[in-house]
Amino acid sequence: MTDDTTSAAPHPPHGYTADKDAYLKRMRRIEGQVRGIARMIEDDVYCIDVLTQVSAVTKALQAVSIGLVEDHLGHCVVNAARSSEAEGAAKVKEAADAVARLVRS
Repeated sequence: MTDDTTSAAPHPPHGYTADKDAYLKRMRRIEGQVRGIARMIEDDVYCIDVLTQVSAVTKALQAVSIGLVEDHLGHCVVNAARSSEAEGAAKVKEAADAVARLVRS
């Protein structure tokens, strides 16, 4: 016998869902860059050249982060604010905390 009250309900789509394939493509490219940096270190490549690639990966990850923040604000925060003032405020706080973590890193 199946108890429908314990089955997991599907979560609503996230703000990035429409661009999921593009995000995955960017992350695979970044993953390749990171593997390239590891190879550079294994091959004793000049340190400034390695740092240049680290900088490129960092900027690529920051671009993904900014896109995710924009998607979160435009979708999750807006939908929560439409639902209720309290839910909207909670999502704004959540987004502000996430931005603070990004800025500190």
